[in-house]
Amino acid sequence: MDKLYRPPSVGALQALALVAESDNFTEAAEKLHLTQSAVSRKIQQLESHYGVPLFARNSRSVQLTEHGEAVLEVARKILKELQMLDERISPRDRPFRIRIFVSLAVRWLLPRLTGFYAQHPDLSLSIETVATELVDPSGNCDAYILYLPEPPDDPAFITLFDEILVPVCAPDAVNDKPLPTSLEELSQYTLIHGSTGQHEWATWLKAHGGSAARHYKHITFNLDELAMNAAARGLGVAMTDLTLAQESINRGDLVIPFGTPLKTKGVYVLWLQTAGALHPARQRILQWLAQQEHAER
Repeated sequence: MDKLYRPPSVGALQALALVAESDNFTEAAEKLHLTQSAVSRKIQQLESHYGVPLFARNSRSVQLTEHGEAVLEVARKILKELQMLDERISPRDRPFRIRIFVSLAVRWLLPRLTGFYAQHPDLSLSIETVATELVDPSGNCDAYILYLPEPPDDPAFITLFDEILVPVCAPDAVNDKPLPTSLEELSQYTLIHGSTGQHEWATWLKAHGGSAARHYKHITFNLDELAMNAAARGLGVAMTDLTLAQESINRGDLVIPFGTPLKTKGVYVLWLQTAGALHPARQRILQWLAQQEHAER
């Protein structure tokens, strides 16, 4: 029978991480609400367990040895995993955490939050925005709201609304000229892009029999939010999703100058994570999101 492995205590690993972070035992002891000698004993227990010194000590500070660095790397991973597990299994009253592309947060989620809190005054959301074109599915969140080029065949993804592309511009003038009224006139205007790939305009032009995008002047951003702001300032004509532009259209900040909206295969979805599936408010939040989906269709 294999000898039973006896791992070091979590408390000792936590002490190691805090001492390494502050470079001294006193500050680590204050954070742990322990005496300095108690923290020293925990480090000694770790050094006894591994049989090597983990810190090089002098009169002013302590520094990790090479072995100490190796133990610290694993200790941080273990402590992070344990914290995430604790939050998933015992979420208590913590908010439901959503990571979302910034344009979606500003243009879609933010206008709906008043209704959410009016309907669920006892719930709380924590919104983390990202400015990259893709939402990185990492970190400690309950759900991600992101764009997918095609509907996923996976129950973990909940469709919020379909992508419908429309051209938008300022209501009065574009590039100091009257609004374009046809594809032929569009060639005189600058095309504004909300993504560096410029695929939205390319897709819409191809579907409507327009010239290739390379025949136009361009202003390219990596955010829909910037593209729509530029369009509202009369810098050109932006191509964006109708749902994201709807509030600005309703306010009169943007108009659809011409053309037919194009429904693509793209969808905006909520991707529920394991932590979110175990959150006590999950069902009510999903029901509210389903109401938003119904309102969009």
